[in-house]
Amino acid sequence: MIYLDSLASFPILPEVHDAMCQSLIEDFANPSANHELAEQSQKKIELVRAQIADSLDAFPSEIIFTSGATESNNLILKTHAERALMQGKTPHIITSKIEHKCILAICAYLEFRGCEVTYLTPNELGIVSPDSLKEAIKDNTVLVSLMHVNNELGTINPIRDYGKICFDQGVPFHSDAAQSYLKTPLNVENDFVDALSLSAHKIGGPKGIGIAYLRDLRNQDLQPTIHGAGQEFGMRGGTLATPLIVGFGAAVEAFSSKYEKTPFAKLKEYFTHELKSREIEFAINGEGQTLDSCVSVTLPTVDLDGLLRSTHMRYSLSQSSACSAGSIEPSHVLTTLGFDRAQAAKTLRISFSFDTKKKDLKELLEDISHFREV
Repeated sequence: MIYLDSLASFPILPEVHDAMCQSLIEDFANPSANHELAEQSQKKIELVRAQIADSLDAFPSEIIFTSGATESNNLILKTHAERALMQGKTPHIITSKIEHKCILAICAYLEFRGCEVTYLTPNELGIVSPDSLKEAIKDNTVLVSLMHVNNELGTINPIRDYGKICFDQGVPFHSDAAQSYLKTPLNVENDFVDALSLSAHKIGGPKGIGIAYLRDLRNQDLQPTIHGAGQEFGMRGGTLATPLIVGFGAAVEAFSSKYEKTPFAKLKEYFTHELKSREIEFAINGEGQTLDSCVSVTLPTVDLDGLLRSTHMRYSLSQSSACSAGSIEPSHVLTTLGFDRAQAAKTLRISFSFDTKKKDLKELLEDISHFREV
């Protein structure tokens, strides 16, 4: 099986597997208990918390462990909105039309709760203009939430520009950075980021663990979305999953150097060059500043449905983001960029892992050529 769906979930790293297997044996104690084995687990958790904080230029006290970016997004958006609602105000949130479905679903819920939401429209490359953000900020804006890297296009948004605008206006800035973390520069200080969401499985770690970064957490009057026994600075109840956190830490330690050493740009260049040489009509979506490890390509003369049905036992591929898979509706990202249903159905998202080789892409290109429509 050739795996070309790493934006959906990156293959687990060997270092992560080994670290988690050891932790499952050693770290069975509840880290909140008062005995030596519990303290052993707690020390490992705090080491990973500090490790993640250091990678972001944050403080460990600003890192909250969650089940993943979806929970982190819920925590961050809902706490900022609820704080204003509890004060009898009408909070205003700014996001974009091509955010992850999770953000859009949360915003729809918050609108139902009485919030006002502005959905910014990106340009034809999938980038939200900083000027459009600046114009959208109002006196009652309580949060701006704009993703760092789009999960379908791989486009890298100028979050430092967004963050600076928000900083100058005194508005908190949140970014879903699940797809960008350790793949492109990210620094919460330099980028003026006040809140951040991450998932371990996007960098070869385990599913079920992520973090929410909240700047200056202890001086904010924010309420948890999951109440419990005071874990995670009172912001996220529940017993911490030590082996998952240890796996997250192992991924953070191993991923960056592997990512930098893998010739993703050459793989991407080879794929597009071969499409041209085979005279296959194509268009690269979000062309510009994108991750080297992925490509969104529209193939108007290829029977993509036939290709995917016939080769599903040989390739792991996505026509859209994994979180939208199974939907009969076309990708909301592509339709926002002006694609009709037929164009969206002809679009493929290919994302590479550390194991992707040129021969894998050559095999895919042969099949794409075979399924060209006459």
